[in-house]
Amino acid sequence: MVIIGDISFPQESANDVGKRFLEVPAVPDFMTLKGPYIKGMKKEGIQVFEIYEVDKPNVAEGIEFVTNRCVSYFGIPGYTYKIDIYFEATEALKMIGLA
Repeated sequence: MVIIGDISFPQESANDVGKRFLEVPAVPDFMTLKGPYIKGMKKEGIQVFEIYEVDKPNVAEGIEFVTNRCVSYFGIPGYTYKIDIYFEATEALKMIGLA
């Protein structure tokens, strides 16, 4: 399964976000990070998309890590985040009794 981090902030906060990014802890061994992928938008500012791959036994710990990582940016003007969990198709089928 994957944990998706969807982050945004105004362009004026880019330097502050960049500085904090250099300080955040490394991703633990039980997770794999793809990204962050960054997109600048004219009016909306900057959007960042991160994909954390994690095995089911480590999901709770993974959610806690991603949340703490996002919270470490608090205080930066305009910074917002959202975290979502997505299951692989085989995992979702098991959840509804079809696998």
